[in-house]
Amino acid sequence: MTTWLQIAGAVCVRTWVKTARRPVTLVFSFIQPVIWMLFFGFLFHRYQLDPAYPGVSYLEFLVPGICTMTVLFGASQSGVGLLRDIQTGFLYRMLESPAPRSAIIGGKLFADIARLLLQAAAILGIGMLLGAKLTVTLGGAVACLFALASIAMFFCGVSSFIAMKTKAQEGMATFVHLVNMPLIFTSSVLVPMKQMPGWLARVAEFNPLTLVVDICRQAVLFGNAVPQVASVAILAALAVFGFGLAVSAASRRAN
Repeated sequence: MTTWLQIAGAVCVRTWVKTARRPVTLVFSFIQPVIWMLFFGFLFHRYQLDPAYPGVSYLEFLVPGICTMTVLFGASQSGVGLLRDIQTGFLYRMLESPAPRSAIIGGKLFADIARLLLQAAAILGIGMLLGAKLTVTLGGAVACLFALASIAMFFCGVSSFIAMKTKAQEGMATFVHLVNMPLIFTSSVLVPMKQMPGWLARVAEFNPLTLVVDICRQAVLFGNAVPQVASVAILAALAVFGFGLAVSAASRRAN
């Protein structure tokens, strides 16, 4: 177990160093949600929310959604970081070493997830500076971190899987554009489900982003830090599936 953690830690640090040296993805996945929060937050500041959110301004409603959007944008591009390692053959050399493949992939994914959680926390802070009155308790923070980390693991895993399958920038670009916008607009990130058209609300019920946003909103708007067991189970299952998908792709690449 110690060896596994050491390998994962080394890969994690390497991933952070690579990101710092080529921060294009970092800037894009952070700046774009900030622009969305500024434009939507002030453009719709008079928008009347569903009675389920008494006394909540649209900006306050929006901030947890933008935090989730930040994680989605960054996680969907996680595979981009693997492409150069794939194209240079470095990833294959790592996978052919005696190191457990789960540790190699796990270190990469954990590095991305930690970065995305920090970005989400920064978005939360910016939202509060803009005037959103949010309450962040220890229990609420834990609930938000669990929800955001779970969905980040899922999409990071899927993105890495796509990268190892396509081995091309075009494949990653197609994945990012086909996934991000449809998921955002078919979830409760921007609008409460009760204020959506009936067919769209039914779609949003099955969107995993809705689970994450609802957990975060309940935590920071109403102090409810105990998510439903079903939501926790679904998000945990998605995280395990995403990790397993990436590891299985790495194993096939090595073989």
